[in-house]
Amino acid sequence: MTDAPALTPARRERTPTGILVRAPYPLATLAIALGTVIVITIVGFVLGDVDFGLAHALNTLHTGGFGAFTSAVYHVISPAPAIGVTIIVTGVVWAVQRDVRPAAAFAGTVAITWVPSDLVKELLQRPRPDTSLLPHPFATQPDPSYPSGHTVFIVAIVIALTWVLRDTRWHTLAVTLGTVVVVVVVLSLIIDAVHYPTDTVASVVWALAVAPAARLVWVDWAMPRIPVLRRPALTARH
Repeated sequence: MTDAPALTPARRERTPTGILVRAPYPLATLAIALGTVIVITIVGFVLGDVDFGLAHALNTLHTGGFGAFTSAVYHVISPAPAIGVTIIVTGVVWAVQRDVRPAAAFAGTVAITWVPSDLVKELLQRPRPDTSLLPHPFATQPDPSYPSGHTVFIVAIVIALTWVLRDTRWHTLAVTLGTVVVVVVVLSLIIDAVHYPTDTVASVVWALAVAPAARLVWVDWAMPRIPVLRRPALTARH
């Protein structure tokens, strides 16, 4: 009679889901992000006030309750409240999924997409629309205008949240509502005339291109090197 083979433990990684799914084409993802950032930066040097007329025309809508609403949108996603929103959503993701990794992936993706846009803004120094020429001027921060940090933030947070919910029944709803939120924010910023229309368009393109690269760098490359954020393994016996 031969002895039965000993049962030995074998370890294999859990299959990643949601925002933790690895990028299938990492080099292409990075190339698209880098190319987009370069193009957006070059375009920013030559824009001037080419679309001031459109900003002026849309600013005529900034009246009454509608104007109050668009102004509120601007304030709600200003830098300090935006950071607070990110922290709250990160906490909700952590609590619901009972896993720090998707929460950390969400927060890191938003931050790495958003923060570099401010560096480009400081480099380009495009002035905001001249309030002295607007029918309904609205007080803004004195920082440069292009690209719009508000827009980059809201698109980044929508993208990251739809990735978190990718493998759930809530994904389609998140995409739909997220798109509506982005449109509302973009129109609000233009109607307030705190940004030129081209500021917001460039920012949407920035976030769409940079967010996948931000997720790749943070989730696929950095998080596995941080002990508390490493993917746990399943233990099986054979």
